[in-house]
Amino acid sequence: MASYPFVRALVTGASSGIGEEMARCLGAARVPMVLVARRRDRLEALAAQFPGTEVLVADLCTPEGVAVVEARITAPDAPEVDLVVNNAGFGTTGYVHELDSDRLADEVRLNVLALLRLSHAAARTMVPRGRGYLLNVSSIASFQPGPRLATYCATKAFVTSFTSALHEELRGTGVRVTALCPGLTRTEFQSVSSAGGGTTEFPDFVWMGAAEVARAGLDAVAAGRALEVPGPVNKAVVAASSVTPPGLARRIASLTIRRFR
Repeated sequence: MASYPFVRALVTGASSGIGEEMARCLGAARVPMVLVARRRDRLEALAAQFPGTEVLVADLCTPEGVAVVEARITAPDAPEVDLVVNNAGFGTTGYVHELDSDRLADEVRLNVLALLRLSHAAARTMVPRGRGYLLNVSSIASFQPGPRLATYCATKAFVTSFTSALHEELRGTGVRVTALCPGLTRTEFQSVSSAGGGTTEFPDFVWMGAAEVARAGLDAVAAGRALEVPGPVNKAVVAASSVTPPGLARRIASLTIRRFR
């Protein structure tokens, strides 16, 4: 069983995928938790396995939902939260001009604006204490543009850049900030992004399990690493993207997504 230094963790997007597996890792390590998502039934079923877990139902695409979670992070009269995991997010596959602009706007609100506000709330609360942990879930998609995943890749580019900068800003404060950048992970993400049928054609070796990714992220933030790219395949993809000319990288991404649409 893993051991973590966290006093209490708040995890968004905890009803499925990487967020759910992070909750299971933390719960197994007996770290008290606040679980955040829209689906109350799933949160309550998960919380029932780990006594003392708080359930916080919130839609982080809305200002009201974000405010509820901000209030819990900063509440002076509630049990202290010293790890915030910004995991909630979704993607949309397709040509931008053919997609619903309201859905794309919600994607930006969740992946960028909600993460920004909750990161701000965490830092504002943790810095005066002199300790804390912030784990923002990004993606290897953040390292290059992704035709037909344009909005998703752009939002994740923000997450990686913002989190890396925040890591440096908070150096020496006792607050550790990490960006977790997984690649293809077996979760509900593919069905939500309308990419499920195509991504099943990717070979098994490029996929990781959500539990493996979750453990890598928690270990990284506990160790204070700025960036965690889990798995050798993902590390190779990120390394290659750093030396590939931008025009070629865009073309490769376009052909890959077209093939596995």
